[in-house]
Amino acid sequence: MKKLIAYFSAGGVTRRAAEELAAVTGADLFEIRPVEPYSSADLDWRNKESRSSREMKDPSSRPAIAEGKLDLSGYDTVYIGYPIWWGVAPRPVNTFIEENDLSGKKLVIFATSGGSGIDYALRDMRKTYPDLDFVSGSLVSSPVRSDII
Repeated sequence: MKKLIAYFSAGGVTRRAAEELAAVTGADLFEIRPVEPYSSADLDWRNKESRSSREMKDPSSRPAIAEGKLDLSGYDTVYIGYPIWWGVAPRPVNTFIEENDLSGKKLVIFATSGGSGIDYALRDMRKTYPDLDFVSGSLVSSPVRSDII
């Protein structure tokens, strides 16, 4: 069976980590892209009215993503990568998870962060999606040189 790396990257850091992980694991890459790209003003976490701040304040926010439902039947492991926002996954990642059938898949979270750890983000995923198999999580802060599982 194959592996897929699905990632959301707002500034390119998580994209680089996903590409490095793909090179190490031989996994396919898929970018989770919002239909409406984020501008630098949208990403200003200090502005409580910025798009990212509004989305993260609303746990039910699910921004539309460019690619809808994927055929994941050929994958047994799906890595999900993202920058940590407000301690958890950005809302487009939730959209990806909810629009795709990840049941029966081994799910591995990897994240980039300027200060947050991975533990809370992984616990949040397990709590939000209790029927999915999140086997591990890893904070990626340096070049990826081996599989993170």
